[in-house]
Amino acid sequence: MTMNGDTDFYARLEPFHAFDDFAAFETYAPVPDDWVVLAGDVIGSTEAIAAGRYKAVNMVGAAVITSVLNACPGLDVPFIFGGDGGAVIVPPSRASAAAAALRALQQHAEAVYGLGLRAAAVPVERLRAEGSDLRVRRMALNADNHLAMFAGGGIDHVDRIMKEGGGDDPAILTSGPDDGAPDLEGLSCRWQPLQASFGNMIALMVRPVEAEDGAAYSRILSQLREILDQDIPAHAPASDKTLRMRWPQAGLVMEMRGLALGWGGVKAVLWGLMTSVVQRWAHFRGSKIGPYDAPAYTEEMKAQTDFRKYDGCFRTVLDCSDGQVAAIEAFLEAEHEARRLIYGLHVDSQALMTCLVFSLEQSRHVHFVDAAGGGFAEAAKGFKARLAKLMPSA
Repeated sequence: MTMNGDTDFYARLEPFHAFDDFAAFETYAPVPDDWVVLAGDVIGSTEAIAAGRYKAVNMVGAAVITSVLNACPGLDVPFIFGGDGGAVIVPPSRASAAAAALRALQQHAEAVYGLGLRAAAVPVERLRAEGSDLRVRRMALNADNHLAMFAGGGIDHVDRIMKEGGGDDPAILTSGPDDGAPDLEGLSCRWQPLQASFGNMIALMVRPVEAEDGAAYSRILSQLREILDQDIPAHAPASDKTLRMRWPQAGLVMEMRGLALGWGGVKAVLWGLMTSVVQRWAHFRGSKIGPYDAPAYTEEMKAQTDFRKYDGCFRTVLDCSDGQVAAIEAFLEAEHEARRLIYGLHVDSQALMTCLVFSLEQSRHVHFVDAAGGGFAEAAKGFKARLAKLMPSA
């Protein structure tokens, strides 16, 4: 399935619009053999989260995506955020530059945030040779912004290679002294933590025992809608009730630390400080200043988060009441005991949002959401334990 030089593969995919359609697995397109998965994962994220550093963990996870996208200028390539890491799939013509960007980020994450970063560059051809697949669909958030959905087990396979691969595995990336600094332009984290309006922010991971069972996913989503009064988007973490900004903005220091390397970094910091003041003033006045239209940006942002996605399992962050959390957990546990699904669930009072802004003028921005206190990283522990219980050889 090699398609050398096919840099427009992902951009040409017809997008779908209704989220529930992610479960139409027969419509996923095979990623070309010669494309490469660039992935990164924070080392010791459990310990960092326990120490209250989950915002830094999220920041480095989002930086994985930012650094690789900035190494692929002008290309539309698929990516997914996992809380403590991320993955981007790039054509062969950009694989070397993308790998260099991740090696630079490894050094940067350690120096600036005190967090180690695993990283890998895995050809899709290898995933297929080792028994997995990687297929993708493109979900439209609006005309200019899309999220990728992945099927075939390839994303999980890359995670295993990254965590279990030895030093002699050519896929494993290791930084060196000459790797320089990563390009993290566009990455920001200026919003206050999103305080749950219904009482709880949950990070949920769930998949049927048969991984690509569309009918089972339809039942799961139907039950969630019933518990949430039929309207899942009404429980999205980013809403008029939860979005708050102040100055100095939450995460601004962390963002500035990420940019402050060398003279170019100093200029970037000064620019970031200036734009943060303008941004806060625009929100205070509810007006437009230059290209930044605060009311329009806020409305766009609510629609352009990744609060629900699919990468081999359904992941979502939801704002729920105590009763809704109890009902969701009771449903999932009953289905798990009946050996119909595997799940992981983490509950906190807040969610965190990390932003990637490509262009304000063109409304091209996407916002990564995770529950605070560990979010998907914590949910994954329960998911893996239940997976081992039902499928010991998985």
